Amino acid sequence: MTTQYNAKPNPLPAFDAVIVGAGFSGLYMLHRLREAGLSACVYEAGEGVGGVWYWNRYPGARCDSESIYYNYTFSEELYQDWTWSSRYPGQPEILRYLNFVADKFDLRRDIQFRTRVTSAHYDDDERKWRIQTNDGVTVMATYFISAVGCLSATNVPKMKGLETFEGQWFHTGNWPHEKVDFHGKRVGVIGTGSSGIQSIPVIAEEALHLTVFQRTAQYSSPAQNHELEEAYVQNAKNRFHEMKQSMRESTAGFPYKRSRVSALEVSEEERQQVYESAWAQGGLILTSTFNDLLVNEEANETLSAFIRSKIRAVVHDEKTAEMLIPNYFFATKRPILDTRYFETYNRENVTLVNVKADPIVEITPKGIRTEKGEYELDILVFATGYDAMTGPLMKMDIVGKNGEKLKDKWAEGANVKTYLGIANAGFPNMFMITGPESPSVLSNMPVSIEQHVEWIADCIQYIREQGYESIEAVKDAEEAWSKHCWEVASATLFTKAESWYTGANIKDKPVGFPIYLGGVGNYRQICTGIAERGYEGFTFQRVPESGQVNSL
Repeated sequence: MTTQYNAKPNPLPAFDAVIVGAGFSGLYMLHRLREAGLSACVYEAGEGVGGVWYWNRYPGARCDSESIYYNYTFSEELYQDWTWSSRYPGQPEILRYLNFVADKFDLRRDIQFRTRVTSAHYDDDERKWRIQTNDGVTVMATYFISAVGCLSATNVPKMKGLETFEGQWFHTGNWPHEKVDFHGKRVGVIGTGSSGIQSIPVIAEEALHLTVFQRTAQYSSPAQNHELEEAYVQNAKNRFHEMKQSMRESTAGFPYKRSRVSALEVSEEERQQVYESAWAQGGLILTSTFNDLLVNEEANETLSAFIRSKIRAVVHDEKTAEMLIPNYFFATKRPILDTRYFETYNRENVTLVNVKADPIVEITPKGIRTEKGEYELDILVFATGYDAMTGPLMKMDIVGKNGEKLKDKWAEGANVKTYLGIANAGFPNMFMITGPESPSVLSNMPVSIEQHVEWIADCIQYIREQGYESIEAVKDAEEAWSKHCWEVASATLFTKAESWYTGANIKDKPVGFPIYLGGVGNYRQICTGIAERGYEGFTFQRVPESGQVNSL
């Protein structure tokens, strides 16, 4: 006689939280959740930690936030233990820093590398997230946390003939680990955003000839990068608490003093002196020189004209200089810092092509053909940026309650609505770190990341202490926050420019402005107040003993 048993299928692996991404956001989120006693797993597509700094290894890759501010500040011991070498850290040094953090807090044991999350579906019956990876593994998690960042979905434009190109081609956002040798090569760079402006001077020094294909001329100011003196670094470390507080209360996450004076209230001579001083100092302080540069067209033009005059003074060839002159409001596209970018166009081995006047027709086996000419190339570099803000999230198949897809909820980007840039109505227990409609990319990212991570960790702790099962944004609160974000943005000049902030760099992507411009200090106060009022704008659910879900 054979006895038969009704064996239950093996349960899926389960975690309190699954975090996607092991950059600045994912590392700190993992640390905070482990400190709170939760089980957490990080999935990271790369072979190591670093996030955007793992992938962006292109020549000249460098942060445009000053190193002494581009840190975690949650641990004073960590801040004291690490010393930066230069004012603006390069990619290799930032990657070493993040590896140092991962080692110091023993984070790697809970990170699964070379693993990409392909889907995250909320299971209405189990009331948990069912998460699948590219290797076919499925796990369950109470909390699903996106730490993919705003700039992780690379944008390679669909260009006719790319597959026929016989040379090598690369994207700055997915650069090889080994050095690319440009010596003796004819190189083409498509794009003059931040990665293009950083890489072009470096490539030009090696290449036999460099052809730059520019769609939009950019404002860029000198970084004035230099090695840090020991006394300067020690002073920063001595002022840790003061600096941390100042960054958290600031507008953009930097402890810079912002002017309270209009650019139109001073004489032209005084205004020029202010701009010259800021230009010589270098960095991102130009927008802080007067208080109305980002809200008043006439005031903005005074600074825009100043930078245009600097470009004309540097570039020797008048025709080339005019091609490099921008025509939008300064800083409404990403402010860019450079090291001898405009000087590069004085080199005999550099050619600038304006693809608005001479559009690219196709990529050929030997190079690029425009309407007016052909350019033979051995290497092609796409410095074409990212599908920013929403792109990294919509690359994953994220499905909330009742089978609602995030792509559908956001109408492929045409109707992005979030609550605080942290949560979405219809997606319980899903959190986004620096998601759309938070300060994110218009702030010093580590400052905004820490605020989000700490708020999310405190929220999860509150849920557990109160005996709730889940939290979800209320639709009305989401609508109100999105409306507020747009009202703040529309009072500035940012909405008057086509940029990757708005999604205009992606063909057929609907244009919006999914960034909160009210300042990181003000945003922190709003988020703190919402938490203090019992997480106003959210609804909670508790499962009683009967198993029936009650909404609170």
